Amino acid sequence: MLTQERHNLILQVLQERKAVTVTELTKELDASESTIRRDLLTLHEMGKLIKVHGGATVLEDITSFEADVETKSSLNIDEKNEIGRYAASLIKDDDFVYIDAGTTTLKLVDYITNKKAVYVTNGFVHAKKLVQKGCRAYVIGGELKLATEALVGAEGIHNLRKYNFTKGFLGTNGISINQGLTTPEIEEGLMKKEAVARSYMTYILADHSKFGKVSSVTFALLDKVCIITDYAPDDKYKEVAIVKEVCKQ
Repeated sequence: MLTQERHNLILQVLQERKAVTVTELTKELDASESTIRRDLLTLHEMGKLIKVHGGATVLEDITSFEADVETKSSLNIDEKNEIGRYAASLIKDDDFVYIDAGTTTLKLVDYITNKKAVYVTNGFVHAKKLVQKGCRAYVIGGELKLATEALVGAEGIHNLRKYNFTKGFLGTNGISINQGLTTPEIEEGLMKKEAVARSYMTYILADHSKFGKVSSVTFALLDKVCIITDYAPDDKYKEVAIVKEVCKQ
């Protein structure tokens, strides 16, 4: 088999499976391990795939685009409801909770019943809903970003540094093995990074569509958080993060 033909087949297999091992490729392409490893290294250097220990993974989608709240609210509604329901069950009476702005974390607010915990958020819609439920809620100050209905900026980061949260619930635009948790906005990324640093336990609320996506700004690595999702599309994420699947298929 010609080298180029082998390369094309490797890339085809990756597109179908998202990840593949050297052993699998040697059997399917009837080639030696040294040949396959050399092919993977070449394709990695060409920017066609990501070479990892024992195999390769498909290149992840990278984007700096972020849809507005109205658009995101209409996506994966059932999944977000189940994620929010489970996350709300984790809140205990003595918790001091941070809730990030976002559509999935807003579902968390919908299911919160604990009125003894104290809540802090940078989402002004989140704060309003919490108070309407009879909860004690504080709003992080900062510049209002209408696209995500979030308060961000230097003032918000300064305010976050006053607190030590028992639990933090955050959203994300992307979940990547190599790039970690990402968001398109620099200021939102800095807010999220500070919230992770100030939380004893950080929960990332994200449906399956966020896996394998990469945005412009990394705010945390996967080994620093617990991901609550409907289901993870690949078990490789469970090797580097705690993943709770609430709608396992």
